Amino acid sequence: MIYLPRSNFTAEQEPEWRVYNKIAARLLPFLLVLYVISFLDRVNVGFAKLQMSVDIGLSDAAFGFGAGVFFLGYCVCEIPSNLALQRFGAKIWIARIMIVWGLISASLMFVQTEKQFYILRFLLGIAEAGFYPGIILYLTYWFPARLRSQICAIFFLGIAFSGVIGGPLSGWIMHTFSGLYGLHGWQWLFLVEGLPATLGGIVAFFYLEDGPAKAKWLDDGERRMVVDALVAEDLQKKAAGYGHRFLDAIKDVNVWLLAITNFSLLGGTYGLSFWLPQIVKDLGVNNLLVNGLLTAIPFTCGSVAMVVIGKSSDRHHERKWHTAVCAFVGAAGLVLSGVFGHNPYVSLFGLSVAVSGALAGLAVMWALPGTILTGAAAAAGIALMATIGNLGGYTMPFIIGWVKQLTQQVEFGLYAMAAMMVIGGLVMLVIPKLRGRTSVAAVEPARSSPVASAL
Repeated sequence: MIYLPRSNFTAEQEPEWRVYNKIAARLLPFLLVLYVISFLDRVNVGFAKLQMSVDIGLSDAAFGFGAGVFFLGYCVCEIPSNLALQRFGAKIWIARIMIVWGLISASLMFVQTEKQFYILRFLLGIAEAGFYPGIILYLTYWFPARLRSQICAIFFLGIAFSGVIGGPLSGWIMHTFSGLYGLHGWQWLFLVEGLPATLGGIVAFFYLEDGPAKAKWLDDGERRMVVDALVAEDLQKKAAGYGHRFLDAIKDVNVWLLAITNFSLLGGTYGLSFWLPQIVKDLGVNNLLVNGLLTAIPFTCGSVAMVVIGKSSDRHHERKWHTAVCAFVGAAGLVLSGVFGHNPYVSLFGLSVAVSGALAGLAVMWALPGTILTGAAAAAGIALMATIGNLGGYTMPFIIGWVKQLTQQVEFGLYAMAAMMVIGGLVMLVIPKLRGRTSVAAVEPARSSPVASAL
């Protein structure tokens, strides 16, 4: 499979094209699978709620808090975890993250009280902290800045794929295994979807390398080519005044503003991921299998949107307006779904628009951090953005649950998410020009859609 289009490289760069495609073919499928497992473990609680809320007496507000408290633990340990990855090496740290989170995720099957639910969700967040920004950082160890947006866009398909397969898979597990060996369907869900993370961590320890210098599957010439390119790029960034220290990321206003946009888009994504099964059920769909299939529709649309928007962003060498417009479109979809909540067809269409806007906006936005930071600053800046963004993952599920319990309707929760996405889009528009650049053209050469080329 060709991950990087040949047209993006000159004839003289054909050796580079072959090497980077070789690296992409080795890393991306495996990392994509790991991210799918990660996202499923985060949001499967939305399906589990359909049964466990009755079995253990879990209210809507309690569920919203428990679903979101995961991100408090996640945020507390995000930056330290990313710095630890840089210090101890990717293979050890990513393996550690996955093994521990898989065991804790499976342990949710034993929950019997709200307090136990809160504690395990919080511990799950601590265990998984650093995985997502760690993978983003890990990719910078292999690919130069001009290729990273393509690579990240492919990686971000993991969110969409998770939504596409997660709903039907979760519905099937709960429907098929319910009552087996005396366990409820939601207990089987946590067990069956938790253990693959532990197995994935074990495989990651033996499969991943900390960087190209240690990659035995590259020959000496290939290793030198990749390492020399990355070293030269880092030296060029430092000479141009790019931040490379930890404090450079903390002091960079661009990082903080990007983090706010990430907060709004990621909050909308997780808010919908956690509550979509309940929203579909409220539309009159009680069959778990049908519910799972319907919840896959918005994420299928999101996959298409990531391809289309990613291609447009690359073709026009532009990120800011693409991200902002995606946020506004996502907000419009949420409002549409709320206003026409009585009509399942229009409501589901609105949710599909919302997920499409959020996912496409995230994929485009995450091409920016690596263009302004390097070294420890990149590790800290990416983790900082992810930390603040994941606070949205705590805030929005809780707000939806609280509003739903208060009003017995989910529509006002959707409006709150819409307002947050509008704010994120507006913030994106006021971000200062990155080092005086109006577009990414000065940093990254023209190229076609990475996602389209990979599919």
